[in-house]
Amino acid sequence: MPITLAAAARRLLAWQNIAMRTATVKNLHVPLPPKLYKALHVAARRKGRPATQVAREAIVQWILAQRKQEVEDELRKYVAASAGGPDDLDEALEAASAEHLAAPARRRR
Repeated sequence: MPITLAAAARRLLAWQNIAMRTATVKNLHVPLPPKLYKALHVAARRKGRPATQVAREAIVQWILAQRKQEVEDELRKYVAASAGGPDDLDEALEAASAEHLAAPARRRR
């Protein structure tokens, strides 16, 4: 069963919280412009959480978004390379799908 991006993020954050308590932590110095620094601290205060935790979660979300983009890029390459080839949809199946999508939706009882 495929895992959603949100579920992956929750799992990664849960793992991260456990790992932060049990593993050696590496520090990263990230200079921020004053407006971004203030926005980070305002957001953290609003959530009642440390700014470092909010920043860590933002980094995790960015990494997940990058992974998702990489998968989408690979999929686009595959689709472009496969267009018109044996891995492409056959014409009868494509026509049936188009007819199905164009038909008015039936009401369920």
